[in-house]
Amino acid sequence: MTDPLDGPPAARRLRVETHGLDVIGDAERKGTPRTLFWPWFGANVSVLGLSYGAFVLGFGISFPQALTAGVLGIVFSFLLCGLVAVAGKRGSAPTMVLGRAAYGVRGNRLPSVVSWMLTVGWETVLCALATLATATVFGRLGWGGGTGTKVVALVLVSGLTVVVGVTGFDLIMRLQTVITVVTGVLTAAYVALVADRVHWSAVSAIPGGSAQEFIGALVFMMTGFGLGWVNAAADYSRYLPRTSSSRGVVGWTALGASLAPLLLLVLGLLLAGSSDALGTAVAADPIGALTTILPTWFLVPFAVVAVLGLVGGAVLDIYSSGLALLSAGLRVPRPLAALVDGLLMIAGSVYIVFFADDFLGPFTGFLTTLGVPVAAWCGVFLADLALRRRAYDEADLYRPRGRYGDVPPVPLLLTLAATAVGWGLVTNPAAGGLDWQGYLLGPLGLGGRSGSWAYANLGVLAALVLGFLGALALRRGRVRWQEEQAPSAADGEPASP
Repeated sequence: MTDPLDGPPAARRLRVETHGLDVIGDAERKGTPRTLFWPWFGANVSVLGLSYGAFVLGFGISFPQALTAGVLGIVFSFLLCGLVAVAGKRGSAPTMVLGRAAYGVRGNRLPSVVSWMLTVGWETVLCALATLATATVFGRLGWGGGTGTKVVALVLVSGLTVVVGVTGFDLIMRLQTVITVVTGVLTAAYVALVADRVHWSAVSAIPGGSAQEFIGALVFMMTGFGLGWVNAAADYSRYLPRTSSSRGVVGWTALGASLAPLLLLVLGLLLAGSSDALGTAVAADPIGALTTILPTWFLVPFAVVAVLGLVGGAVLDIYSSGLALLSAGLRVPRPLAALVDGLLMIAGSVYIVFFADDFLGPFTGFLTTLGVPVAAWCGVFLADLALRRRAYDEADLYRPRGRYGDVPPVPLLLTLAATAVGWGLVTNPAAGGLDWQGYLLGPLGLGGRSGSWAYANLGVLAALVLGFLGALALRRGRVRWQEEQAPSAADGEPASP
């Protein structure tokens, strides 16, 4: 992967990316691991990170507890992204194609569908928040803020997201570099303007919470940050040369993704801890509520930083959701798959902006519910990656009769079992239709759906650990057999075992 601004003029022409699920050829694999910093920083510099301060304090824990939970959740979850990204530089294919080494060519369609749902959900949330933030700013300025403003904002935000996602990798890299610089400067200005709103006496007076509440906040931060990206982490590192440093891939991915959220979380905790009213307002309008403590003259720059930061995340999501949709079995060109996801994103954003009464409850339910199967998949994927000592056989990633198989039962059953256990250990009472979760809390002596462990969301951690340890124990022999086979010819099909 190279800096998109490098190279001769002919190389800088923008064009729609034609790569879909195919392996990136050697001639197109360029750059160094440090170039991964830009897309990951740009995707996570959103001022939504400030709102997470209110979200995590909502678990009933103190500032030190919330800060610890936030730092651990952000760093650990983005380290998982860095580890998944190593597979990208090894195999030079999208994340959900590389997953076929563990799940088989067609067996991988199940986790691909889950991945697609997660990325479409995230891009919808980010698009809706950008629309709401714009309407709030315009309302405070007296320029409208009603339905008409929301419609225009939704058209502009969704239009930019879809165009960039459909165009593909080169435009994404250029946009993310711009977003990184602009939002970085304006976010620093926001911090300076609201610093006097921090009242340490109020923050330090927040009482501490229980171990269960701390764990719940930790898991929420994991699902809200890195676990929302693990299923797409190799989509950008696949353009790197195979000889790139694996440590560099892990480090630059984790650093780029974690840096902004960590800084924003600290300020968000201080602001929310200083004002109960602000914390309550954030639950209803996570971005718009942050404008209430700004001087009027900075509202337009704030709108710019808010919208660009959210669009930066949405663009990466729509790109990866298109790849996940192709991996799930849809046979269309990548740009068309991204366009389909864009239309779904617009429909979902319309619902959130114009019809939904609450944001935080459904948002938490969405993160936790899909976070469980994604955590299970991540555990299986990372165990499979850890067991491999040789490069992927690229041809067999696309052939059901190849060494990776078609629908191997062990990884699929392991993922389903880990997901079933995970859903039995989480609860989402504020999200309608999810009251069936938590069915293992009673039988396991954890107090049931209303006990002290009900909101710890242990199921996400359980799914991750079960998927990882289960795959390590049950897949070792299968991976060894796969790596003992002779490399497949491009036009041949090795016999299935």
